Amino acid sequence: MSTVKQNDTVQVHYTGKLTNGQVFDSSEGRDPLEIQLGQGMLIPGFEEGLLDMGVSEKKTITIPVDKAYGEVQDNLFQTINRSELPGEIEPEVGMGLVARNPDGREQQLRIAKVEADTVTLDANHPLAGQDLVFDLELVAIK
Repeated sequence: MSTVKQNDTVQVHYTGKLTNGQVFDSSEGRDPLEIQLGQGMLIPGFEEGLLDMGVSEKKTITIPVDKAYGEVQDNLFQTINRSELPGEIEPEVGMGLVARNPDGREQQLRIAKVEADTVTLDANHPLAGQDLVFDLELVAIK
């Protein structure tokens, strides 16, 4: 039986959870995720968890922070004046925002703190600092 190797293209169903069981993403009810390994499109621990799996195999993996989205980085927090936000936005902690970098790329931000005159923005990935648990089912190796 064939198993997943580096650079294979695979189809996989998954459910991603925090260690407390809270689901943050799932392919349930959708087509399986199709991805070529070795392209840097997945977090390292997810890719490593797929290696050596056979078609129809199911398993649960725990991905430590360093093989997921890394630790929370303090340098990715920035405090700005509330006046720098568009006027129609009423900032709330946890609210997602999109900023455009000088080169035109978009950056996802979350509001971490709201004060009378300032707002602290967080550019860390929302799952940074978390160990992650994935239930995997390998659907196909292409």
